Amino acid sequence: MKWKSKERASAPSAESPRWRGYGYVRVSTEEQMSGVSLAAQEEKIRAWASLKDVDLVEVIRDEGYSGKNLKRPGFERLLELIRGPEAEAVIVYKLDRLTRSTSDLLFLIEKVFKEGNTRFFSISEEIDTESAMGKFFLTVMGAMAQMERELIGERTRLSLQYKKSQGESLGLVPFGYRRVAGKLEPDEEEQASLKKMRSWKEAGESYRGIARRLQEEGIKPRRPGYGWNAATVRVILLRREGGEAE
Repeated sequence: MKWKSKERASAPSAESPRWRGYGYVRVSTEEQMSGVSLAAQEEKIRAWASLKDVDLVEVIRDEGYSGKNLKRPGFERLLELIRGPEAEAVIVYKLDRLTRSTSDLLFLIEKVFKEGNTRFFSISEEIDTESAMGKFFLTVMGAMAQMERELIGERTRLSLQYKKSQGESLGLVPFGYRRVAGKLEPDEEEQASLKKMRSWKEAGESYRGIARRLQEEGIKPRRPGYGWNAATVRVILLRREGGEAE
């Protein structure tokens, strides 16, 4: 990928215009569930830009996207701004908001920020790519972030393997069962509903028809607020005894 170079602006001073900066914030779906906030990241960026006398034009968001790769709509828009004359500085609250991949990080440093004459700042790690030390520290931090992610993945795989070897049930609990101490046990109420569903199917009823009869009898689906439909009934009835899908 080639990047159009633009004339490098000098550092902001009383005689020169302020940097035109763009903030970038990101949160993955899992992080949203654990309370990581886009608003908190943006607040930090705006405060930092004001302190450093940077003209913060916009804060670009990616909500519900992982940092494992660069395929994110907000980030792709940011790259377009770096290609042109608009962005002279990019600011993130923390390095892993930009990317969790060391190879992607090195690509961004050498092929995007450098060739695009765009300064990069990470507030939490106090990174500034204008200096050699800043570039070095950025590379080290990126490698550490990737190592941490790979170690977490390794520990997760080992944990799942151990649980499976102990006979623990993993994944979603199928209709008709419940998980007790890591084991699947029949749920009496759902088993009764399951028996009816199977008898209706054996009598020639369609999945849609079974869903309608479940609604008519007031049998509640597992997820509150969701009604019965043909697709849900089909998935349930295609499961073997013991809760495993066919």
